[in-house]
Amino acid sequence: MSTAARSVPAPPANAVVRDAHWEAKLARLRARQLPEQTLQICDDLSARKQLEQAKLEAARCRMADAEDQRTISPETERAEAVLASAQAEFDEVCLSLTFKALPRPALDGLIKRFPPTEAQAEDGDAWNPETFPAALVAAAHIERDDSGAVVEGLTEEEAQGLLDSWPVAESNALFAAAWQAQQIVRTTTVELGKG
Repeated sequence: MSTAARSVPAPPANAVVRDAHWEAKLARLRARQLPEQTLQICDDLSARKQLEQAKLEAARCRMADAEDQRTISPETERAEAVLASAQAEFDEVCLSLTFKALPRPALDGLIKRFPPTEAQAEDGDAWNPETFPAALVAAAHIERDDSGAVVEGLTEEEAQGLLDSWPVAESNALFAAAWQAQQIVRTTTVELGKG
């Protein structure tokens, strides 16, 4: 009996093409960036009011153009310029906090780290509402430097300090922004098998 190496047949050409296609698709799936949610905080009521008015006026002008089936009117161009200016002023005076979705195992681990008490579990809580919000805000918060690179964000202690010192509505908005980042769905359709 010969122990000489046997030649392995080449795989079918369509299998090679399919594998290359699948590898490229898998690489794209793995390279997707995690979704982000931004909370804008503006204490300048005048800037906020100007922005809201400019948005309404620009929308009114766009609707008038659409109803009259015309291209962009000079009135709409002016409204868009006012909106751009109001947005720039708003962006300059407001603070933004950005929250990034956590990979599923990280979020699951965070939830397990802050289990509800027996009483909280009886109330239907999936985590401890006293401690989990600050942990999620800190874990999901990201800051970027001038080059766009992610740098260290809020600590749990800093997040808890904000949650404790802000009014209830704003504290809820802070937690909601961090939680919403975890809930963003970027798929457009899901097709199930034909029934």
